[in-house]
Amino acid sequence: IYFYSGKTSFGMSVFNLGNAIMGSGILGLAYAMANTGVVLFLVLLTVVAVLSSYSIHLLLKSSGIVGIRAYEQLGYRAFGTPGKMAAGIAITLQNIGAMSSYLYIVKYEFPLVIQAFLKVDKPAGEWFMNGNYLVIVVSIAVILPLALMKQLGYLGYTSGFSLSCMVFFLISVIYKKFNTPCPFVDFAFNGTASVLNVSAADLGGAEDPACIPKMVNLNSQTAYTIPILAFAFVCHPEVLPIYTELRNPTKKKMQHVANISIAVMYGMYFLAALFGYLTFYGEVEPELLHTYSRIDPYDTLILCVRVAVLTAVTLTVPIVLFPVRRAIQQMMFPNKTFYWPRHIAIAAILLTFINLLVIFAPNILGIFGVIGATSAPCLIFIFPAVFYIRIVPKEEEPLRSVPKIMAACFAGIGFLFMIMSLSFIIIDWTSGSSKASSGH
Repeated sequence: IYFYSGKTSFGMSVFNLGNAIMGSGILGLAYAMANTGVVLFLVLLTVVAVLSSYSIHLLLKSSGIVGIRAYEQLGYRAFGTPGKMAAGIAITLQNIGAMSSYLYIVKYEFPLVIQAFLKVDKPAGEWFMNGNYLVIVVSIAVILPLALMKQLGYLGYTSGFSLSCMVFFLISVIYKKFNTPCPFVDFAFNGTASVLNVSAADLGGAEDPACIPKMVNLNSQTAYTIPILAFAFVCHPEVLPIYTELRNPTKKKMQHVANISIAVMYGMYFLAALFGYLTFYGEVEPELLHTYSRIDPYDTLILCVRVAVLTAVTLTVPIVLFPVRRAIQQMMFPNKTFYWPRHIAIAAILLTFINLLVIFAPNILGIFGVIGATSAPCLIFIFPAVFYIRIVPKEEEPLRSVPKIMAACFAGIGFLFMIMSLSFIIIDWTSGSSKASSGH
């Protein structure tokens, strides 16, 4: 099944992988920067980007040795059925969590955006302002048709569009920085006060301490931002499916695809975080766009940006669905070839399940925080490293060789991240605040 030659061009593959990386996490990065400082944020982001790239190198090297381009099959070659199940379950949970959080954003943001465009303060229960209806409409009209494509390659165009929506978000954040007075005034007290503020600043008054960026800022929130950043480049379930469909695939070519995707996202992440932070400084909220609405809820540009982010998030769902369907097929129907009815049924059942979750049990999404804290480190750090150590023959690289020792350390970093994330979530639950809930 795996050795059909791919048809997807280099550029489309970059779009698809970039779209897989680009989650709603970008909205939380300015908040992360406010709690780490500009320099520390840049250092952490760089480290995470390099680690993600190294992790993809481990996956590609393992898959090259066994000639298999499926995460679950690597698990099978390394540890038999338990390995295959572990990889399949981790991918399924991780990506169902991601899809739920994306649809959750649609459910909550879309009605607010429509209300603001129609300038309705208190909706009278019209269906098109009810998030539950909207999320079903979006799922059936947009996500399902895209999820039914036979190959990921066809989604290159929608991924390109999704990324351009995010570029629009970035340009708007940069533009807004130069158009928002600091310190800013809440909509509630807006009016004469804001005029006075601006004129005082123009007269060469002393720089407000609230408007000086911090280069390094350590506070009680700093630790929470590390998991948000650690999982900023999660695209590992999608790497091998995209590799499978790449035209003239070589390990080197696929690594280039990954490195370019990571580099582009790295640049966008940093700029979005930087300008978001430089607009609001310490006032920035865990969800960046809500901070703009505090200044002016009817700001047309920000409403358009929210529509763009909603579009981007919606178009990421089909990309994230592919590896789940593939994992389910590998686990439940391992030896079957492609079959349209099964392909369609799995997608429909998954989407129905996620819609039911988002509509009837939004509180369960907190549990996906826990799942994300366990499955993400497995998929990014632990599995690639452990599979690599098992799959690369001892004759080629003995256990004490540098590459294998590096891989072992890499798995250790993964355990560290997992323990950190889980302990923060537990601290949050016991202290009753919800700081770590933003992000993926």
